[in-house]
Amino acid sequence: MTAAAATAHHAIVSTRSTRLWNAKNSRFDKNVCLVSVGSCCPGNRKLGLLCASGSQSSVTEPVQQPSNGKGDHSPKKSKESSLILIRHGESMWNEKNLFTGCVDVPLTPKGVQEAIEAGSRIRNLPIDVIYTSSMVRAQMTAMLAMMQHRRKKVPIIMHNESEQAHSWSKIYSEDTKKLSIPVITAWQLNERMYGELQGLNKQETADQFGKEQVHEWRRSYGIPPPNGESLEMCAERAVSYFNDQVVPQLTSGKHVMVAAHANSLRSIIMHLDRLTSQEVISLELSTGIPMLYIFKEGKFVRRGSPVGPSEASVYAYTKNLAQYRQKLDSMVQ
Repeated sequence: MTAAAATAHHAIVSTRSTRLWNAKNSRFDKNVCLVSVGSCCPGNRKLGLLCASGSQSSVTEPVQQPSNGKGDHSPKKSKESSLILIRHGESMWNEKNLFTGCVDVPLTPKGVQEAIEAGSRIRNLPIDVIYTSSMVRAQMTAMLAMMQHRRKKVPIIMHNESEQAHSWSKIYSEDTKKLSIPVITAWQLNERMYGELQGLNKQETADQFGKEQVHEWRRSYGIPPPNGESLEMCAERAVSYFNDQVVPQLTSGKHVMVAAHANSLRSIIMHLDRLTSQEVISLELSTGIPMLYIFKEGKFVRRGSPVGPSEASVYAYTKNLAQYRQKLDSMVQ
C-alpha cells in the first residue's frame, strides 16, 4: 500500500538557516507503506514498518533531550511517546492584521476549519493528555481537533485553579473517565505579550515607526516591544513549563498534544531542535498545521506534519504508531 508524500503543507518554513526546514528535509518519501499483514521489507528490522524506495526518509537524527539546567540530565529509559504541537487556527485579529499577543481573541470561520483539518491529520495518533494556553483560540483549536479523533474521547478542561473548582468539576464515573481526555490549561503557554503594540494594525505600526523597528520588535530574540515580552522572555516561561509538566508525561509513556501559539511553540521547538537565537528568528509556524515528535529514551525525533487520515505516511515510521492505527482500524470495522 503506497502513501502519498506528506508535503501538502509545511509546518515550519525557513529561508535563512540550513538547520531548519528546506526542500530536501521537509518532505517524506513518496513510497511509504503501512503493513498490516506480513512485511514489505522482509528481514529488514531496522526500518520497522517503514518501506521506502528512492531517497532516504526525511526523519531527522534523534535530538537528545536538552538538560533542564538543574544537573539532572535525560530521564530514565521510557516507552515511546508521541508529542504533537499545533499552533491555533486563524484568529479574528489575525484576519484583521492586528497585534494580538495576550488579548483573548477567538477563531475565525477559517480558523475553525483549520482546526478541524488539523484534527483530521492526527485522528489516528494516540493522545492521552492535552495542554493548551489559557487563551480561547488555542483551546478552541484543541477541542475542534479532538472532535475528529477516531477514539471519540471527550476533551475535558481541568479546573484546578482552586480547591472548590477542582471539587465541583470532579468526575465520579470511572467508565466516563476512561472515555475522556484531560485538557490542562496554562498561562505559561500563552502567546508572547506584545505590550503597547497589542490591538494596533501591523501595517499602520510599520508606517509610523518604520519597518525595521517593527521587524526588530517582532523578530529579534532579545529585544521586547514597548512594555512587552521579548521572544527570550517568552521562551523562559514556556520551556520551563514544558520541561516541568509535559516531559514527565512523555517519560511515563503518555502521548501528549500541545495547542498553543506561534511564539510559545517557537520557543519549545528551539529547545527541542537546539536552534540558536539567530536560527529561531527565521522559524515560521503555519496556523493549524500539526507537528509530530517521537519521544523515546530521553530523545526527541522530529517526524514532520502528518497528512490526511487516508494516508499511511507518518503512522508507518514507528512500529508502535503503526500498531496503534491498525488497532483503530479494527475498532471501526
